[in-house]
Amino acid sequence: MPLRAHLVELRHRLFLAVLGLLVGAVIGWFLYTPVFEALQQPVNDVAAERGELITLNFAGLATALDMQVKVAFFLGVLISSPWWIYQLWAFVTPGLTRKERGYAYAFVGAAVPLFLAGAALAWWALPNAVRLLIDFTPQGATNITDAQTYLSFVMRLVLAFGLAFLLPVLMVALNFAGLVSAGAWRRGWRWAILVAFVFAAVMTPTPDAITMIMVALPICGLYFVALGVCALHDRRVNKRRLAEGLPTLDGYLPDEATGETA
Repeated sequence: MPLRAHLVELRHRLFLAVLGLLVGAVIGWFLYTPVFEALQQPVNDVAAERGELITLNFAGLATALDMQVKVAFFLGVLISSPWWIYQLWAFVTPGLTRKERGYAYAFVGAAVPLFLAGAALAWWALPNAVRLLIDFTPQGATNITDAQTYLSFVMRLVLAFGLAFLLPVLMVALNFAGLVSAGAWRRGWRWAILVAFVFAAVMTPTPDAITMIMVALPICGLYFVALGVCALHDRRVNKRRLAEGLPTLDGYLPDEATGETA
């Protein structure tokens, strides 16, 4: 596919993804009240434990409206995740065979729960993160947090975890598109583990190592599951290439791969 066609396809997929996001945001607008109460609950719990004034502050006349709009779009990203994840997949893998296209629905079906599982894991870690950060407030002092700053913190946490859990889907998509082989993913497994633990340490600001490990281990596990899927796909591709007399994905010639001498 030429570059111009790629750009046209990208514009088309982005338009469809944004359209789905807007529809999700409209739904999120009507869910604002219960969602904001859930967002505020960790702060209220810490305030009740410490017996101090710890609350969210709306600084400005239009802040409450701006907050509702941001929460609506935040919910729109979550609600429309099946749609925009499919658009991403459809753009990355336009050259698949008919048989391989059948896998698209399975991968999208896996990507959506993975994204939501990552978001749920971030939501599980949120109360501990809020408690730790507020604990730095000196005794007798008042912690009045800007509502929009707090919302930005929560959104970054949830979306970062959700996107991190999409890593295996991206790995498989790049492999099926012929851009990255399983061997390349296999050679980078040490870096993958290091990045997973660094990500967990940064995104879970709690003093205990248990929480960091519980966050990092699922990401590492998903990496190796995706690596296995990529290896199986490369094996099928190599068998087809050997039958056609072509070099394998690892660069071996047919006679080398079968143990024969030229």
